[in-house]
Amino acid sequence: MTRAGVFSDEAWARIEALLPSSAGLRGGRWRNHRQVVEGIAWRYRTGAPWRDVPEEFGPYQTLWKRHDQWSKDGTWERLVAAVQAGADAAGELDWLVSVDSTVVRAHQHAAGARRAADTLPELEVADPPATPAAERGAKPRATPAPEPGAKRAAEDVAHVLALTGGTVE
Repeated sequence: MTRAGVFSDEAWARIEALLPSSAGLRGGRWRNHRQVVEGIAWRYRTGAPWRDVPEEFGPYQTLWKRHDQWSKDGTWERLVAAVQAGADAAGELDWLVSVDSTVVRAHQHAAGARRAADTLPELEVADPPATPAAERGAKPRATPAPEPGAKRAAEDVAHVLALTGGTVE
């Protein structure tokens, strides 16, 4: 018994001939390919664990073993390549690629790495203005340590400004 609607008869006709045969292999006959492939497709479409695949697709162990075996021997890759090639030749496939790079994160160890001194251009930095306390001869107050990465961020801003012809004050 196969679940209606997982694969149409037309879609199944495209892939049936591409699947491996159990003829000539040791052991018993394989369970019906359509039932197993529909069970695997159902599992991936729903995101359910293997154990929750409905019994009408057969034992979940059979589905997992067949999926694992075909993943290792390249059956799935050959199947996808053949179906894509056929659909592309028939004009049924639209090769539209969309890349979203709005979130790009560096590895946690990439933050705060030391830079070689020769990679940054020399910058002309103006002297900071004297504070009224310094003019009176008072000792400067202890300031808290900058946030981690604040120095690096300032270096990056200065580097960008130097490359773009901006000035650093």
